[in-house]
Amino acid sequence: MSLSSVRTSVRTSLGTAKRAPVLQVAKSAIATIAAWLIAGWLIPGPLPVFAAIAALLVVQPSLNQSLGKALERSVGVIAGVVIATGLALFFGQSTWVVLVAVAVGLVIAWALKMTPGTGNQVAISAILVLALGAATPNYALDRVVETIIGALIGIVVNVLIVPPVSVAPAHRAVDALGNELAATLDRLADAFERPQSPEHLTELLVSARLMRPMRDSAEAAINAGRESLTLNPRAGRHRQELAELERSLDRFSPVVTQVIGMTRAFCDHYDSSIAAEPAVRAIGEQLHRAAHDVRLEVGGAPGEAAGTEDLEPALTSPLSVVAPSADHWILIGSLLEDLHRIHRALRETA
Repeated sequence: MSLSSVRTSVRTSLGTAKRAPVLQVAKSAIATIAAWLIAGWLIPGPLPVFAAIAALLVVQPSLNQSLGKALERSVGVIAGVVIATGLALFFGQSTWVVLVAVAVGLVIAWALKMTPGTGNQVAISAILVLALGAATPNYALDRVVETIIGALIGIVVNVLIVPPVSVAPAHRAVDALGNELAATLDRLADAFERPQSPEHLTELLVSARLMRPMRDSAEAAINAGRESLTLNPRAGRHRQELAELERSLDRFSPVVTQVIGMTRAFCDHYDSSIAAEPAVRAIGEQLHRAAHDVRLEVGGAPGEAAGTEDLEPALTSPLSVVAPSADHWILIGSLLEDLHRIHRALRETA
């Protein structure tokens, strides 16, 4: 492997394409400092390391995730502290006891089907207990209470300081999918009207298939938005918006599938005489209308003349066509079936 490849791999492993929001960093810092000060005041003695770590880990992008991290951290600490204290009371605090505590903690976490994060926390807590202080029952109890204090402070900070809401990314993802879907419908309709080279046909099919990852991204963004509203006091004003985005995605998803299928059929059965078929031109017009309706769904029909008529759905009635020629009836029949499904998706669920 070349040096440049190693450098690229290191940058990919250590870096990220998107930084965490500054507010998220600030909340983590505030929660960690507050947990250190409050736990140190409430539980005099060793430095409140467990409280600070718990608060740092609990501040997550959503309140639902924060609650999950709090439970994960608390369960892991309790298990790790109990294991470390029990081994230390029987065998002392030699180095080999630390190693045995780590192994025992990981095995118990695996046997109980704990999450990987909880299992790691069991081992980490065992190490910290044996390394930082005398493993006595009182010390162990203080570390458990300290962890719970830190976790609670992390949750409180995440709730009080602008609870995170991830609806805007979902909005952008659904709008991007809708705009690309409309553009793909228009490109396919335009392709019906003029001769196409093999290169243009390949480009048309590749562009259509790129909507699949966009649809997956929009679905993931909506799921993230739904999770961000769970247990969130700001959820009320955003639930309706997220529900509308879900309805839009439900309408777009089958249309994406049908458009990709229409594009594949057109590319597979294309010949230069297809543009002369009246039915194909009529189908193209319907695809332009479908593109108009998709743009209405995402908030407008850019590029069209302003007017009241542009704000009305264009797919108002099923298409009636004359019988196609014998050379093209398979392709046109396939296009008509997919068009019928697009019509149904955009109109019947409106």
